[in-house]
Amino acid sequence: MGAADAGYAVDRAPNSHGRHDRASWARLRRGGPLTLDEAVLAKLRGGDEPTALAEIEEIYLPLARWITPRVTAARSTARRPFVLAIAGSVAVGKSTTARLLQALLARCREHPCVELVTTDGFLYPRAELERRGLLARKGFPESYDLRRMIDFLTEIRTSGCGVAPLYSHHAYDRIPGEKRIRNPDILIIEGLNVLQIGAGFCDLSIYIDAETPHIARWYEERFLLLQKAAFQQSASPFHHLAHAPVEKVQAEAHRLWTRINAVNLVENILPSRARADVILHKGPDHTVEHLWLRHEETGA
Repeated sequence: MGAADAGYAVDRAPNSHGRHDRASWARLRRGGPLTLDEAVLAKLRGGDEPTALAEIEEIYLPLARWITPRVTAARSTARRPFVLAIAGSVAVGKSTTARLLQALLARCREHPCVELVTTDGFLYPRAELERRGLLARKGFPESYDLRRMIDFLTEIRTSGCGVAPLYSHHAYDRIPGEKRIRNPDILIIEGLNVLQIGAGFCDLSIYIDAETPHIARWYEERFLLLQKAAFQQSASPFHHLAHAPVEKVQAEAHRLWTRINAVNLVENILPSRARADVILHKGPDHTVEHLWLRHEETGA
């Protein structure tokens, strides 16, 4: 069985975690108001991720309420940003989850300042990847400026401030400029590799999970959407596909998934899943079907 087809049992959670279904998890909301409407949600969700308001009510709002007391407890002993890590495969919905949690957590009076940084900015620039012969390994551990990423997180945890590089998904490359972080209540850091650097750099971690065949399909669907958007720009390395037949675009998506992204998932990303405090498991339609919590985190 190749990496592209490598799946794993839906209910085979790490022994360190306990399973929660949607109904029991949704009760954690405890009547809290939903302050996101459809107009706000439309700006937060990914173009290929049909996150519904019901999903917010049953999964993400309870998750935000579950996180809040942990932020309060951590910041009562150390006045520094609470670092929340979000990991998972390409195309699994990490960015949407990060944006949703940022919006929900920032609406809590206990921690109104919530910043978001992606690890994409810590990828080496495209020219450097080419020089090192790593362009076909983009997203693998060796394609990141790991020292700069660790230095950034260390600064956040010691001084509350840091500077992160910027990345463009239109250019598929790091771009000029920096994002300056100055003492937020919460810093969300999202990316493929965020759980691969060890547990000492974050206070709480979330892994977005799904069976491999579903993620492969989502990757192809997203690639087709990008053909109509980012690929139309001349700076895109996929500009040659801007007006290509659907079959050619699908073939390229399948090639990239099989040779790069599926291999990275199996070798590097999935093995980090057991390090997460919370695992959100998605079904074939991107809906979270159930959650796994680390056993010591099952309390309210």
